[in-house]
Amino acid sequence: MSFLIQTIRWLNIGGLTLSAIAMLVMMLHITLDVGIRYFFNGQIVGTLEVVSFYYMVVLVFLALGYVENRNENIRVDLFAQMMPRSAQLALYIFACLAGLVFFGMLFWQSLHDAIGSTQRKEDAMSNFTFFIWPARWALPLGFAGVFLATASNLLKSIARRQAL
Repeated sequence: MSFLIQTIRWLNIGGLTLSAIAMLVMMLHITLDVGIRYFFNGQIVGTLEVVSFYYMVVLVFLALGYVENRNENIRVDLFAQMMPRSAQLALYIFACLAGLVFFGMLFWQSLHDAIGSTQRKEDAMSNFTFFIWPARWALPLGFAGVFLATASNLLKSIARRQAL
């Protein structure tokens, strides 16, 4: 079981790494665009589209699994903290199972959307042909990462017999 948990952890670290690379490239791209506007009164064509449709999507969705794996999502557990440990574990298991259903459905739907978008070669209205179908694949990858991280956290909590 620890091999499975470590594999999920490394997959989510890979997603975080790709997300961080997207952030660095986005910062460089925007900085270059601003510099060209300021010094040469020009522009890099498509900066807004690339930032909106590619960098931001990858940045947000590929990091979700890592955040869930580290239990760093926002939680409101004021009342759960006052419950006995057995009730906390039961609530945590229920929340993980609900999360698996939720993120599994999001993965399934976004996968079908990405496949359809790829088949249609979906593009955005712009001054040039701007394909957005590649960015659609970040959603199923991100939701798969969260699904796996939730499953990993569920397995860890059951093995430890305590809510994480």
